[in-house]
Amino acid sequence: MGSCIICGTSVDGRICDLHEEDVVFEFRGNQPDQLTVDRYYRGTVDGYAEFGVFVDIGDSVTGLLHRSELDRRLESLDWESGDTVFVQVQQVRDNGNIDLGWSIRQSEDEFRGTLVDDPAKDAPYLKEDESGNEDAAADDDSAAGASSSEQTDDADDVTSRSESDSRDAGERHESDADRSDTDESDADEGDREPAETTTAAATESTATTAGAESGASGDGGATAASGGGGGASAVAEEPSHVAIETLSDRVGETVRLEGVVESARQTSGPTVFEIRDETDSVECAAFKEAGVRAYPEIGGDDVVRLDGEVRERRGELQVETEALVKLEGDERDAVEDRLADALRSQAEPEAVDPIADDDVVAGLTEEVREVATAVRKAVLEERPVVVRHSATADGYVAGVALERATLPLVRDQHDQHDAVYHYFDRRPLEGGVYDMDDATKDVTRMLEARERHDEKLPLFVFVAAGGTSGSLDGFELLDLYGAGRALVDDVEVDPEVAETVGALVAPDAAGASETTSTTLAANVAAHVNEDVRADLQHLPAVSFWEDTPEPYVEAASDAGYDAEAVREVREAVALEAFYQSYEDKRELITDLLFGEGEGHGGLAGHVSEQFRQKLDTEVETAEANLDTQTLEDTKVAVLDTDAFTHRYEFPPTELLLDELHRRHRDDVAAVIGVSEDELHIRSDSPIDVRDVADRAREWVPNAGLTATSARDGKLEYIAGERSAVLDTVIDVVADEVA
Repeated sequence: MGSCIICGTSVDGRICDLHEEDVVFEFRGNQPDQLTVDRYYRGTVDGYAEFGVFVDIGDSVTGLLHRSELDRRLESLDWESGDTVFVQVQQVRDNGNIDLGWSIRQSEDEFRGTLVDDPAKDAPYLKEDESGNEDAAADDDSAAGASSSEQTDDADDVTSRSESDSRDAGERHESDADRSDTDESDADEGDREPAETTTAAATESTATTAGAESGASGDGGATAASGGGGGASAVAEEPSHVAIETLSDRVGETVRLEGVVESARQTSGPTVFEIRDETDSVECAAFKEAGVRAYPEIGGDDVVRLDGEVRERRGELQVETEALVKLEGDERDAVEDRLADALRSQAEPEAVDPIADDDVVAGLTEEVREVATAVRKAVLEERPVVVRHSATADGYVAGVALERATLPLVRDQHDQHDAVYHYFDRRPLEGGVYDMDDATKDVTRMLEARERHDEKLPLFVFVAAGGTSGSLDGFELLDLYGAGRALVDDVEVDPEVAETVGALVAPDAAGASETTSTTLAANVAAHVNEDVRADLQHLPAVSFWEDTPEPYVEAASDAGYDAEAVREVREAVALEAFYQSYEDKRELITDLLFGEGEGHGGLAGHVSEQFRQKLDTEVETAEANLDTQTLEDTKVAVLDTDAFTHRYEFPPTELLLDELHRRHRDDVAAVIGVSEDELHIRSDSPIDVRDVADRAREWVPNAGLTATSARDGKLEYIAGERSAVLDTVIDVVADEVA
């Protein structure tokens, strides 16, 4: 029996079933059926094909990483033949073909350990266990100071620690295989043979580490270390508390750090804790024995005090941990307050300067500052940012505004080349409501990421969606897990929704009809990242289907977009928003909004032409079948969308009704689209569909009539009551707009 290198559970081998996907395996077999499905393996790029990448796993087995498994376009990969990559074995087929999956971790340091998968052995083992004697290997690592592994920096650190200093009242003893005695030994040690001296010093180093772990106290007091041959003990001087940003000037010193644990990962050698204070972050290596979790009670987001020696490894700073304790009560609160104040100071924009002269935005400067600060804080905390926006032109453009501002900050914050795909995500919503279905998907994904990759809970930013009470259930589920929430919407937000989000940008009732979600989101984005302000200037104009405010017309013109170019971009985004509406289409939408050939025959112009042809064809059919009814001098146009539209083709019902309303607003007070169990209302008059539903329900109480999307003017009902609901709603709407 062995113990799991991550959690310490007794297992046949070195990894338990729960943590098998947290380590990477080095394959020593020569047959496909010797691979284990769902494990992650180190491989090398063999070559490219039109449909994916061939990856060698071990010396004799090759699998296919299909292009559909990649998180980017195949042609954007920068892998060369022979490059090391990390993949997951998804399936080994009967014919020997191997289906591989993409691993978001493309560095060995991102896994929590490395094991050898050798079919000739009974179970996977650490590479340093090649001799077959695990106990001897572990003893060698901790006592003899021999190098147990040369494949990772962390394993080198274990060896270095075994050969490193152990202190008695500040004195240092160094073990060296080429020396016959120690530099600063006690009198009793002077006559020892070289091997004896080395063993004693290494044993002393292990004892010091064990003493630091077992003797650390909650108040962070001094630790005791045993002496050399004489066995005398002394109390080490308490190290001084320093800021992490000053560690480069303190190499070789023993220091005290206070901060929060960003991550804790187990390697084949030490446990590595990443500690962040108000100034910076640093990796701290804590060693118990090779592959065994040190300080198992310490995990991510814990507030801690750490004592250790500052060292430099391959140009990177690292702290060799001597004592580590979790802070509680007032001590924890003091550290958290210090970090929060420093983080907010770093994240908060200095001033709010709107993109253009806009009274609505000018009245929301503090709100813009709060949402921009929330996004910037999430990036600095290495917390993923998830933007949830409606699958409309306004929703897509608003979401991309935040994407454009946030991605450069993510790149600056993370070393991984693919961090922009893991620390920022844009997920369109089918409607303007964030319901339990959407929330359940998000919670499932975020909990899986936390469990498998120690990923922090994300900040969710809702754009052009979520402003009405229909989203409360979804917000409350996120709240139960403590996930952050911010909201940017162009409707007057329901009071109960405002109470469930941490930051909010939304107009009052008077300004709701004068702005768009893109206008508000672009102003937030400009303060998330001032460097992209010029890129965002034309976006507000793109989001207005009509009556674009003059300041935004001028801003677009200054950015090189005349009225024709703005129209083409808007229509192109609206068309692409419909297809694969649940996908972010990051690169495509970016090309449409910021591409070199925007408008006038470029990509946007080409897609816009398709938009216009499809919309005009559908409008022509709809207009021929509009049923105009007059009630006390009020005209209402009704379209049976089941009978007179192509229900699953472009344009969607909402966009079609918007266009019909724009074209017929001079003749009719409202346009109503009715299907089997849904009804949509369009009017220039301020109609609250929730009020319409309440009034109509008195006349058709058994129709199950509800206002499912107040922002989109949508009602739902039981299909069998369609006729009664339609007649009643027409009466109520005519009365409302009269």
